[in-house]
Amino acid sequence: MENPQQDWEAGGERLTATTAAMLSAMDSVVDGKHRAVRTAVLVLLAGGHLLVEDVPGVGKTLLAKALARTVGGTVNRIQFTPDLLPSDVTGVSVFNQDRHTFEFRAGAVFANVVIGDEINRASAKTQSALLECMEEHQVTVDGTTHRLDEPFMVVATQNPVESEGTYPLPEAQRDRFMARITMGYPDEDAELQMLRTHHGPLPSAAPVNRLAPVTSTDDVLQMIEAVSRVHVSEPVARYVVALGRASRQHADVLVGASPRSLLQLTRAAKAEAALNGRSYVTPQDVTDVVGVVFPHRLMLRRRSAHDAAEAEAVTDRILHSVAVPAGV
Repeated sequence: MENPQQDWEAGGERLTATTAAMLSAMDSVVDGKHRAVRTAVLVLLAGGHLLVEDVPGVGKTLLAKALARTVGGTVNRIQFTPDLLPSDVTGVSVFNQDRHTFEFRAGAVFANVVIGDEINRASAKTQSALLECMEEHQVTVDGTTHRLDEPFMVVATQNPVESEGTYPLPEAQRDRFMARITMGYPDEDAELQMLRTHHGPLPSAAPVNRLAPVTSTDDVLQMIEAVSRVHVSEPVARYVVALGRASRQHADVLVGASPRSLLQLTRAAKAEAALNGRSYVTPQDVTDVVGVVFPHRLMLRRRSAHDAAEAEAVTDRILHSVAVPAGV
């Protein structure tokens, strides 16, 4: 008979040590935002993608860069603008006159960590260029499929929809982000610490640019594999399904959580359990991550400029409407 905890112990200790080093490194440059840092690492372990939404200047791109540098793989940054073309993201076939053949020139999406800066400033057509990349980890250009590097993670930042010059993300693309977080303003102590450490004369002197990798892409792949083996019991699986069905039946929700989002919630809960040093998911793991997995997927009946905050409140009400399985 299999023993999940026993199987976990071999890779679990290494995962705990590696993630602790990642969190420490990122916390050293992203002042006062440990919760956001931890969620970013969690999404990486779960093999997902992260959407960071907030007003300009609160550290969205800094968080993405810090995560990318600690991983130690290849990193590309895409600055999304209204004139950005889909081929700039995915790549294009170019005719080589010397060889008389078409050659594929890879786009910016070919990297382990892709930072999509201000993703909602690009047109819907360009935003949609990421769809296949995020779901299938591949790009198809002129009928030829090209596999992306592994691990592959998109960390996208966006400004609130009410900001000038922004385009709302399509529902299909929002659903492909495992989690959405907001940064918020740092507290007084964190801002003082920022002034003490981020005052170099050149951008290259910024602390984030001096971060050294604390892991490798091979290690990250092994950690993702270890997280996938975290056990989910039948009661916990039923709890996840109950939350999804409750979101679709809620009076304030027009479109609730998709089946894909339940898979994402389960994977996020597995990563939460792994970060807590366990080989099995508890209902508490699910409740701890549902607040970053559900809200950006819910389409509310009443649309307003405060949809994000209202969706979080609705998610909280959904959470309290579903009985938590006992004795798990």
